[in-house]
Amino acid sequence: MTTLPRPTTTLTADDARRIALRAQGFLGAPDRRAGVRGVLRHLGAVQLDTISVLARSHELIPYARLGAVGRKTVEAAYWKTPAAGASAAPHAFEYWSHAACILPVEEWPHFAFRRRAYRNRPHWNHQLPDGVYDQVVKQLRTEGPLTATELGGAKRTSDWWDWSGTKVAVERALMYGEVVCVERRGWKRVYDLAERAIPDALLHDELDDTECVRRLVRLAGEALGVGTRADIADYHRLRGEQVDAVIADSGLVPVEVAGWSKPAWADPVALAAPPRGRHRTTLLSPFDSLVWERARTERIFGFTHRLEAYVPKQKRIHGYFAMPVLAGGRLVGRVDPAREGRALVARQVTLDGAKAVPAVAQALVEAASWVDCTDVRVERVDAPELREPLTRELAHLLG
Repeated sequence: MTTLPRPTTTLTADDARRIALRAQGFLGAPDRRAGVRGVLRHLGAVQLDTISVLARSHELIPYARLGAVGRKTVEAAYWKTPAAGASAAPHAFEYWSHAACILPVEEWPHFAFRRRAYRNRPHWNHQLPDGVYDQVVKQLRTEGPLTATELGGAKRTSDWWDWSGTKVAVERALMYGEVVCVERRGWKRVYDLAERAIPDALLHDELDDTECVRRLVRLAGEALGVGTRADIADYHRLRGEQVDAVIADSGLVPVEVAGWSKPAWADPVALAAPPRGRHRTTLLSPFDSLVWERARTERIFGFTHRLEAYVPKQKRIHGYFAMPVLAGGRLVGRVDPAREGRALVARQVTLDGAKAVPAVAQALVEAASWVDCTDVRVERVDAPELREPLTRELAHLLG
């Protein structure tokens, strides 16, 4: 059994919550000069998902921290230099981290351990026809960036998971690191050879597994501010024993958090100055790294959160894409949004009492403006007596 070092600091639960909020970019003035790329570097990973209600999740992440940043600006920040056009080197790459994520391109060397693991994987869910892998690489080398469809077809049938041999090959090449996604075109990945897309200084797998994992543990600790072993492992989906092997040398320091049943580790920079500043009021994507781990969200915020998009409709409690509402450093409710023409529709609203009404109204109006809606309409409120106050507050804010 591993002997843990003695905690250097004891934090209250509120200390830990504020440290986490600041680490995730929700407490203090946002770094607008660094913009979307700054958010990506700060978080270390931005999760991707196919669901698009107000916007896709990778757009909602910077919006939640920076406010109404243009959606084209978001895409350009991830993939290319706006002034240089589509041929410029991307500032990010897609890979498996917490899930399918956008990652800062400078972290390419630190995912060598995962690329090696995929290359050594004994079996795959999809069969790879003979010769197709080499053909895909050759086609990309000859023709430049292409989608799976342009390479010869993404699917064999209409079934989502029934990939063509070409799609299997190019996704395998992406896992191995021979190919990268250089942009998204209508949500389709555009693939190119890593040797063309990744800067030469970064295009290597020289770091051993220990060095890679140590870096990701440190990055997770910085992005979380403070977290348990499980929190830190979950951020980039490492195994607990991988974290155990490197955490003592990661630069993180052991701390004790009141009310937490497990030992914790913190970023020493986060401990050096008390978290202060203005709290952000916003809707959060269910895939936001502030809330993507349910146990941590319950521990820090006392808020039980579950994505219900894949739950049968009749069994949903809060709605298809219920978005937590952050205000004053607390999670004060949730909204299941939709869009109908120029109206943002709150199909279902859950409020943590009457005190949450102004914050939820503010979050809805700001989100509506961001997605170019001119009206907000409320359909259901879990506490019927709060429907009229919420409607009145929305009318006031909309003017």
